[in-house]
Amino acid sequence: MTFKKHAPLKGEITVPGDKSISHRAVMFGALAEGTTEVTNFLQGADCLSTIRCFRMLGIDIENTPERILIHGKGLHGLTAPADTLDTGNSGTTTRLISGILAGQRFSSVINGDSSIQSRPMKRIMEPLTQMGADIVSLKDNGCAPLCIRKSHLHGIHYSSPVASAQVKSCVLLAGLYADSPTSVTEPQLSRNHTELMLAGFGADVESHGTTATILPDPALHAEKITVPGDISSAAYFIAAGLMIPGSEILIQNVGINPTRDGILRVVRDMGGDISILNKKISGGEPVADLLVKYSTLHGTDIGGSIIPALIDELPVIAVLACMAEGTTVIRDAQELKVKESNRIDVMVKNLTAMGAHVTAADDGMIIRGGQPLHGAVIDSHLDHRIAMSFAIAALAADGETEITGADCVNISYPNFYETLKALMV
Repeated sequence: MTFKKHAPLKGEITVPGDKSISHRAVMFGALAEGTTEVTNFLQGADCLSTIRCFRMLGIDIENTPERILIHGKGLHGLTAPADTLDTGNSGTTTRLISGILAGQRFSSVINGDSSIQSRPMKRIMEPLTQMGADIVSLKDNGCAPLCIRKSHLHGIHYSSPVASAQVKSCVLLAGLYADSPTSVTEPQLSRNHTELMLAGFGADVESHGTTATILPDPALHAEKITVPGDISSAAYFIAAGLMIPGSEILIQNVGINPTRDGILRVVRDMGGDISILNKKISGGEPVADLLVKYSTLHGTDIGGSIIPALIDELPVIAVLACMAEGTTVIRDAQELKVKESNRIDVMVKNLTAMGAHVTAADDGMIIRGGQPLHGAVIDSHLDHRIAMSFAIAALAADGETEITGADCVNISYPNFYETLKALMV
């Protein structure tokens, strides 16, 4: 797919439902008694993998364009799958469902695509094993496929070496099936959708600082959930509006959970003109409209406790930094190496191909902004966030940019290119 320079971008848009919340709505609805109704569900490949897996576990799920209906069977209502559970490209599905399966009275095998088969699963295997789970990597390399056999779980206090919502959620979900309370402490606070949503379903879960604690065997009840727009999807249009001259974009109904709003804080530090309008609470999650206007940007330093709040947005933030005056340093972001691709290496290689001055660091990047970008052939490595980031970069670059594997955006944002085109006035 090819892209050319374009200015300005103007209009009002909505972005798809939040991916993290969509995953969890299906999972928690399956474990609740009654029918959970979900609107604005993200119909991306990753979330459809979650639906597929829970159908294989005996849950009736109706999927229509208007809504999802999950006919839950309660905490102990899942049944043994007839085949391997295929999680596709979804790390969230793989890691969170492992916590649920660790507490079942049946055995199961989980596998995914080639990317999932190279992503680190020891980070969930270790705490689950401490809880008494029988979970092994079938290739003995700490990656999928994983075999989880029936076992009896004990509550633990786990000090996670990484700030990861997937690790935290996996352990808390296993804690639903333990014989005593389970808690997780992180080095920094990761996104807290699991804690908020589980509480809404009736679980006894508390958070204090960077520690979350859950009590076992709650009675979960069905909920009606409206999924807010995904700030990770909005991030591409935030960047485009700020860096493409003359642009003004209103992005409606975006989730601005404080554990996810790092990009808003960073772009303001860079001098970006972004207004938060019409704030409200929906299903326990803060939601607002974002008005973004073209701005003269300057470099900034990004690291420390803010990283978990913008880890998925760092690729497009790196693009934005190329258009800012001065130097931007991204540090403490080692987690970028173990996403769908090694996003540090991929971003540095592709931005360099477009003429940017970018240097890789072990835990991030150093970006010297203000250099004009030019078109290039960009390898997405079938990573949706890489493809979308460079579609935005191409709009500010001279000449033509070709993105290989551009259709991988279907993982999280199937209509991304149509939304982008609608802003091209």
